[in-house]
Amino acid sequence: MARIKGGIATHKRHKKVLALTKGHASTRHSLFKRAHESMVHAMSYAFAHRRARKGDLRRLWITRINAAARAEGLTYGELISGLKLAGIDINRKVLADMAVSDSVAFAAVAAKAAAVKTN
Repeated sequence: MARIKGGIATHKRHKKVLALTKGHASTRHSLFKRAHESMVHAMSYAFAHRRARKGDLRRLWITRINAAARAEGLTYGELISGLKLAGIDINRKVLADMAVSDSVAFAAVAAKAAAVKTN
C-alpha cells in the first residue's frame, strides 16, 4: 500500500491555528507549537469565562435593582420578597432593564411589593 503523507491537511491545520492566534504576543502567533499551546489556553479561558459571564450579569442586574429599589424606599431583599408574596413573576434581567429604562413602571412594581410587605 502506498504511503500517504497528509501534507495538505497538516498545512491547513497549521494555518487554522496560526489564524486563531493572530494578535498573540511574541512567537505565540508565528510558531505552530507555541501558537497551539497559546490557542489551547485561550480556548479554555474563553470556555470558562462564557460561563462566568452569566454570574457577572446577574450581579450587575442585582446591583441595578438594589439601587432602584432603595430610591423607592425598599431594600433589594424586601423588593424580591414582596414580589414573590404578591405573585409577580418578573426575572432580574427584566427588573434591571425596567429600573434603567422605565423607572415609572419599576416604581409601580415596587409599590405593589411594598404594599404586600406592609400587610
